[in-house]
Amino acid sequence: MKKIAIAILFLSQLITGAHAQDIAMTEEQISKLGIVTAALPAQASGEISGLPAQVVIPGDQLYTISTPLPAMVEQTLAGVGDSVKKGQVLARLQSPAYIEAQRSLLQAHMQYQLTAENYNRDQELWKDGIIAESRLRATRSLRNEAKAVLTERQQTLKLFGMSGKEIEQLLSGSELSSQLAITSPINGIILDKSASSGQRLDAATPIFKVARLNPLGLEIQVPLSSSGNIKTGAAIDIPAFSASGKVAAIGRSLSGGSQTILVRALIDKGTESLRPGQYVEANITAAGNSMKQWNIPNSALARLGEQAVVFVRTASGFRSVKVNVKLEGAQRSLVDGDFKGDELFAVQGVSTLKSSAMNNSGDE
Repeated sequence: MKKIAIAILFLSQLITGAHAQDIAMTEEQISKLGIVTAALPAQASGEISGLPAQVVIPGDQLYTISTPLPAMVEQTLAGVGDSVKKGQVLARLQSPAYIEAQRSLLQAHMQYQLTAENYNRDQELWKDGIIAESRLRATRSLRNEAKAVLTERQQTLKLFGMSGKEIEQLLSGSELSSQLAITSPINGIILDKSASSGQRLDAATPIFKVARLNPLGLEIQVPLSSSGNIKTGAAIDIPAFSASGKVAAIGRSLSGGSQTILVRALIDKGTESLRPGQYVEANITAAGNSMKQWNIPNSALARLGEQAVVFVRTASGFRSVKVNVKLEGAQRSLVDGDFKGDELFAVQGVSTLKSSAMNNSGDE
């Protein structure tokens, strides 16, 4: 209550003869009212700063690894956060269906060998004039059909994770195996693991998510009024995490609520300090952008009626300066206004200055 009384006392002593936008205060009054100022944030030429953005994984760098057949998880060999290499075994499964697929391959291989031998025999008989050409054509058709089935069974086993070398060993007499190895398709990081040892899985059940985290994607919400000068290839900067990259694509449609355009970027520097799903604030260098835009803390903003203002320090106190809020973030907002760039503006005690500005306006 004592602080409120002091504030009212000082406010009543303000010079009311000043212009409505001017608030006269002495250094002592500013200090006792707890008003704190800060320098206007430096801004690069043509830079749009303080844009809300989310870190994402580019679509071609994220893989979901699923079990190709109904199986039971025998062993998992990697966990969330692990770095893995391409071809590294992540889990071992036991699958009777895998044995059946191998048996089908062997059957198709034997059928192809039989039809190939028949074709070779009939080819010699046709050359000697013993059989008609129609029989040779029929035998050749059976051989080609058997070869197609064999190729299909080989490709199926490759989809199940069996290598070409393992297929050759199987055809040369190796024993059938029910153990199915799940391997990583890329060098990357395990983001998710959804199965554990002993669990029974249906076909196409996801087990792991693996991603390559360099570069990372960035989805930026840009106000329509600021998007005109943004070009593909423009520089992107995330100051809080010392990360940077370039604009990759610019959306064509507006989001319904915020009336912003989605701008996608690739971040290739400083990615080790970022995490997928993380929300950050980004700056974009807009070519030919002549707008005076500034990224200021929300605590500096006040509203006089419908008009947003900030309070700039003057020789005799403060002056309210109109700004247009282009984009309001959780902590900071992007505004444009008529500033030189070297001003000091109030960041604490703004409510006191707002009350004074409203009183001055009322006096007139």
